[in-house]
Amino acid sequence: MVEHTVKAFDDEIGQLRGLIAEMGGLAEVAIARSIDSLVQHDTDLAREVILADARIDALEVEVDRLAVKIIALRAPMADDLRDVISALKISGIIERIGDYAKNIAKRVGDVEGRAKIEPLLLIPAMAEIAQSMVRDVLNAFASRNSALAVEVVDRDLKVDEFYNSIFRNLVAHMMENPATISSAAQLLFVARNLERVGDHATNIAELVYYAATGDYYQDRDMPRHG
Repeated sequence: MVEHTVKAFDDEIGQLRGLIAEMGGLAEVAIARSIDSLVQHDTDLAREVILADARIDALEVEVDRLAVKIIALRAPMADDLRDVISALKISGIIERIGDYAKNIAKRVGDVEGRAKIEPLLLIPAMAEIAQSMVRDVLNAFASRNSALAVEVVDRDLKVDEFYNSIFRNLVAHMMENPATISSAAQLLFVARNLERVGDHATNIAELVYYAATGDYYQDRDMPRHG
């Protein structure tokens, strides 16, 4: 590969990483704002979250186009190819995380009687962990930090524990307060979307681990032969 081609490739990889970083930042903000709109019953803020999702979708299209261009024109090999393929997959996952934030925002107008639904207090804490997973996994991607990626995967257990706790609390609440069943069911949907954010951050972490090490995350503890 001649020098100017190497520089062009490096520039394109940098651009690809920049698009991923922008997508991830927007998705992280969308999670925080969707939860704020839910807790504050701010339908205007919820509407902003819903409209802002279009930018994440547009960035995913940009990533797709650039990744295809890099593969077609540069024919990257080994580590470079892993970077491009991982970025392509990660952008699709971030787009879905943005969709989960949008889904939460869409439920804001349907949750009534917030003061009477105690499990609502648990949701911001669950969201903070899910949001931190998204933030840290993007930092791991930017710095090719496999150890941080592993830590993100481990943190998903906390999100699952929160989901199980909220699920039990909301079911108990619905049984004791039948008038709030509709709103409590919406909060179950919110908690489920946050649980999916954690799952998707975990998926990104596994891709980051692969891009950084060349090994699949699931194989990391397997003995090597030869």
